[in-house]
Parts: sequence; structure tokens; C-alpha cells
Amino acid sequence: MEDPVPEPTMESDSVVNTVVEAMTESADDWVNDVIYQWLDNNVSDVTGMWIVILGTLVAAILVHFLTRTVIVFIIRRIVEKTRTKWDDFLVQRRVFARTAHLAPAIVVYLAATLFLPPFFLMDLESVIQRFAIAYMIFTVVFVVSATFNVLSDIYGTFTVAKHNPISGFVQAAKLLVWVVGGVFMVAELTGWNPSIPVAGIGAATAVVLVIFKDSILGFVASIQIIVNNLVNIGDWIEMPKFDVDGDVTDITLTTIMIRNFDNTISTIPTHAVISESFKNWRGMQESGGRRIKRSVCIDMNSIRFCTDEMIARFTKFALLSDYIKQKQQDVVEYNQKYDIDTSEIINGRRLTNVGTFRAYLKEYLNRHEKIHRGMTFLIRQLPPSERGLPLEIYVFCSDTSWINYEEVQADIFDHILAVIPEFGLNVFQNPTGNDFQRIGSGA
Repeated sequence: MEDPVPEPTMESDSVVNTVVEAMTESADDWVNDVIYQWLDNNVSDVTGMWIVILGTLVAAILVHFLTRTVIVFIIRRIVEKTRTKWDDFLVQRRVFARTAHLAPAIVVYLAATLFLPPFFLMDLESVIQRFAIAYMIFTVVFVVSATFNVLSDIYGTFTVAKHNPISGFVQAAKLLVWVVGGVFMVAELTGWNPSIPVAGIGAATAVVLVIFKDSILGFVASIQIIVNNLVNIGDWIEMPKFDVDGDVTDITLTTIMIRNFDNTISTIPTHAVISESFKNWRGMQESGGRRIKRSVCIDMNSIRFCTDEMIARFTKFALLSDYIKQKQQDVVEYNQKYDIDTSEIINGRRLTNVGTFRAYLKEYLNRHEKIHRGMTFLIRQLPPSERGLPLEIYVFCSDTSWINYEEVQADIFDHILAVIPEFGLNVFQNPTGNDFQRIGSGA
């Protein structure tokens, strides 16, 4: 048989109670001796700490008000009275206003040495100073970023800025400043060595390249754009792949913005002008001449030799009078020289209505005030086809403005189409419903 478990006695209960009471008294003594005693001895220090906290807040607010409202206001008034523009850009980009944020951060940093560690739980001075330094780094990054914008604005006032925009470089520099500033802020708040995050970025180069792929490609493309002078702000470019046809309004690190002629806005990657084909009309605008290249198809059934009556009539045309006289003399001399029998129309040399019309166009365009004299000037025939004989006008308009250019081109072809019948020629045109109706009616 097992031995019976002894039942608790009154004597054992009294022992347990004694132990519990002893532990409770020890805990009370520790609280009284350590916590309460510390509070009794340092209550004046705690009160002083709250006074320091309130005083620091008041001082920071006053300093911020003084720098932001008074000093910055005075600087703005001084800037308004100066004649230079670069200081105006400093105000517009809020460089002074952002710099004013450093003042309260400096006050908090200096006042941190007056704070006492409550209950020995943390080094309050170190924590406050770390946050103050992190805020100062953040403010400096903002100020440097605004300063880069000011430099970009100042550069934009020079003529060279139109041909060599630096928006891409400015954005790359700002991105670098933010990355470096972010690393130092994290290092300051965590107490890490700044080389640790930098080493981590170096180890994660592949990830960084993927994240900043467009920025890196845009930065490289910006260098090539400037070096090769490919695209400038204000250039008219065409890029069918992206359905782009308009003027460049902005070039940034990652995108190029274009206002199309239908007033829509398109954006294309900056590196696309390096990797894709596009047309830049800047050369035309800078040359001072815009090409007119358009043809009129002559019905070949209306082409014939000029009769004496036609020649007599053409002689009365002011633009053809000298030409007809000179040509007639050349024809007569040639036929006499080779003793040609002119009784047959195909013998010797004769004028044609299409050749005379071509001479008329040449003289008409040569006297036109909007046709550029120093560029290609050509009135030519293209190979005949099922659409007749194309007579092409290949000249340059001296007004490169799109609207004025279209007006000049329209006026020229208004005259050409109206004058063609005067030479016994017909413009080729595919039959229409009215033509078939006339054939059906026997007209």
C-alpha cells in the first residue's frame, strides 16, 4: 500500500503566509526606496524638464516666425527692387522660405542638452538631436533641390538654352541629392554608419537598375541629344510610331512633351529619339525656305503642237511674250540651217502647248514674291502614267510659317488650274457620276 499523503496542517499554512507577506513587504520597500524616493528627490528636475520642453517649443516657434515672416519678407522686398532676374528666381522657387526651416531645428538641437532622461529609460538628448539633424538634412535637400531649379531657370534665360536644354541633367542631379539625403537621414535616425546603406545599394545594383531604368536611359539620351543637337524646345517633330506631329514644349529626364497640331499633348520617352526614327523640321525652319512639291496631271490627249493661231495668241501673254519671240527665232534658224521642209508638221522643231505652258509656269513662279530664289527651282515632267502626264512644281516658299505657306501654295495652284485651259490643255480627272450621265444621255 502506498503511504497516505499527509494532510496540510495549520502549521504549514502559517509558513506560506509568512513567506508571501515577506515578499509583499520587500516589493513595497523597493517601490518606496527606489521609485517614490527617486520621484521625491527629482520632482524639481521633472518640473524643470517640462519647463525646458515648453520653452524650447516657444523658442522654436518664435525663431521660425522671425526668420519666415520677418527676414524672408525683408529679403523679398530687397529682391523686388533689384534689376537682376536671378534673385527673383530664388524667391519664386522659395529658396529663402525653405532655408528658414533650419532655424527652429537648430534651436531644438541646441536645447536638447537641457533635457533629462525620465526614469532612466532612454537618452532623450540623443534622440532629440538625431531627429533635429534628420530634419535639417531633409531641409537642406529641399533647399538644394530648389537651388537646382533656380540654376535651370537662370540657364533658360540664355539663347543657348533653346538648343541645349539641361532639364534632364537637373532632374538627375536632384534625384542624386534625394538619394544621398535619404541615406544620411536613415543613417542618422537609426545610428547606422552611412556606408552600410551605400554598400547595400551597391550590392543591389541590379534592382536599382531595374527601378531607375527609365531615368538612366533618359540621362544617357539627354547627353546624346545635347551633344548631337537632335531635339530642341520649339522644334517641330514627326514620329509616326507614337502618333506625334507637333512642337516640342519640354524635355525632361524621362519624357519629351509635344503639343500636336490638333492641340493634344503627347509624351514620349526621352530615349525614344535615340532608338527610334523621327523627323525634325528644324532644318527647314532655319533655312528660310519651305518646299512646295506638288504636281498637276495633264490629260495626254490634249497635248499637241502649237498652231500659228495659238502662237499669235500666246505672244499676247505678258509672261510669254519674250519667250515666244526668242523660241520662234530659234525654231526658224534651226529649220533653215538644216533645210527642213516645214510643210509637214512633224518635220523640224515646233513649239508644243505643254512646253509653252511649262515655260509660262517657270516665268510666273520666278516673278512670285513668295518663292525663294536661292533654293531649288524646278518645273519638271514626271513619267507618264494611267493618270496622264504629271507636271511637278518643285520650288521653295520663302515664308516657312505653316498657315502662310499653305496660303501661298493654294494661291499658286489656284492660278495653275485656272490657266491650264488657256493653253488648250485639260487636267486629268477620273470620270465621275456626272460624266457617265452625259455619256448615257448622248451629250
